[in-house]
Amino acid sequence: MTRRQLLQTEETQTGKTRTAENQTEDVIAQPENGGTAHARAAEPEVAAAHTVELTAAEPGTAVMQAADVSATATPAAAEKPSAAAQPAETPPAKRKSGGDPEEPVLRVSDLSAAYRKNRVLEDVNFSVGRGTLTCIVGPNGAGKSTLLKVMLDLHPRLSGTVSFFGTTYGKVKSRIGYVPQRGAVDWDFPADALDVVLMGLYGQIGWLKWPRRRHRELALAAMEKMGIEHLAKRQISQLSGGQQQRVFLARALVQDADLYFLDEPLAGVDAATEWAIMETLRALKERGKTVLVVHHDLQTVREYFDHVLLLNRTVIAHGPTEETFTRDNIARTYGGALRWLEAGVV
Repeated sequence: MTRRQLLQTEETQTGKTRTAENQTEDVIAQPENGGTAHARAAEPEVAAAHTVELTAAEPGTAVMQAADVSATATPAAAEKPSAAAQPAETPPAKRKSGGDPEEPVLRVSDLSAAYRKNRVLEDVNFSVGRGTLTCIVGPNGAGKSTLLKVMLDLHPRLSGTVSFFGTTYGKVKSRIGYVPQRGAVDWDFPADALDVVLMGLYGQIGWLKWPRRRHRELALAAMEKMGIEHLAKRQISQLSGGQQQRVFLARALVQDADLYFLDEPLAGVDAATEWAIMETLRALKERGKTVLVVHHDLQTVREYFDHVLLLNRTVIAHGPTEETFTRDNIARTYGGALRWLEAGVV
């Protein structure tokens, strides 16, 4: 099915459920009993907490404001406005990336976290620069996935601070994309692949509003980049592991974030999917985006990533891959020698 056919099918289905009032551009009224399914789909934060732990852009809530207009101006003032009454020149808007290019995109200081009484992260300190492709590696139980969740406020911290673009996470949610582990997703959630990708656009769509044609076009374009456009209407539980991973990466892509967190995106996928994912991440880096990836395959670290962070409850080493990914640092991280290091690491 082509993209045009998918859009026509989607619009036909949407039109059947909309009232005449729904079709205006600025005012969308949800029917009292007919909007339940779409309201459910329009709650990415709820879906994230209950099913996939997605941390998408914070949906914008429609706020209606009324401006009081004073009618007390004198006729003279109306005929000859003063210079002070002239509208001031609007300063140029700041770029989305904002800030000093040398300022770290992400800075973590003295971060600690625990599950119940067991500490899993202790005094974690590091910073990540703009336009880098960094992998986080370490043994099982080292706290890699927990580190992502703590930074994204999905798990409480015991101490420490995390700043994104020089401010707090809550102020820049729309600039951060997150792809969780596939095992953390409820694949029986009643949504097709296109619905999942559209979740990355709810910051633009808004609460309790229907996705419009332009939103579907963006979502389908992201799916096309990942080679899964033909799966748009397939229920997510019917997809293979590699296809599911591509769907969630497309959801992150359509958000057009500046900083991406991916939790083991290459785990359990075939070679073709692994290649497609890495090509996508490299393209993001070339566009000045910053990417952090929890990774498990030490033999591909040098090939895939320009920076590496070795973690075992605390940061063992962090820096450019060529300088940091050494036999000594890996031995310190994993607590012993690894046989393959004789052939793979100097």
